[in-house]
Amino acid sequence: MLRAPLMDDWPAYLNLMVSPRSHFMGGPVSERFAWGIFCHDVAQWSLLDHGALMIVDCSSKRCIGQVAINAGPFFPEHELGWFVYEGFEGNGYAYEAAEALKRWAFKELKLPTLVSYVDPDNVKSCRLAKRLNGTLDIDALREDPADLVFRYEENT
Repeated sequence: MLRAPLMDDWPAYLNLMVSPRSHFMGGPVSERFAWGIFCHDVAQWSLLDHGALMIVDCSSKRCIGQVAINAGPFFPEHELGWFVYEGFEGNGYAYEAAEALKRWAFKELKLPTLVSYVDPDNVKSCRLAKRLNGTLDIDALREDPADLVFRYEENT
C-alpha cells in the first residue's frame, strides 16, 4: 500500500539517512539535512502535485520504504526514486511501488517520460530500473555526472 508520509515515519527515515546504507542517496547526512529531505518529499505535493509516498506492508501495516516522483530546481527531469528499509529488500516491494507510481505519473500527470538517477555501483537499483523497463540514456542531463540515467517512456 502507498500512503502519504506521516510524522511517525521520521525516525526510520532518519535512521536510514544518517547510516552508511544511504550512501547511494548522497548520505550519510546530518540529522538537520535529513529533515530537509524529508520535508522536501512532503512539500513537493503542494508545490508540484507529486512527491513521496511511503510503502506500507499490508499484512503488518509497517512502513518499509518510500517511492517518489522528484522534481524541482535540482532535478533536470522528473525522477522516479525509491528505497526500502533494511530487511525488506528482495521481496518486490520497491518494484510494485515504483511500477504503480510510474503508471500514475504517466496517466495523471501526463508526463511524457521519467528518469531514475542511479549510482553505477548500486547494482540492486540498476537491476530494478531495468526491470521497470528503464533504458540507459547516456545523453540525459544529470546533477551528478557519475550517475546512470534510466529512462522510462509511457508505453513501457
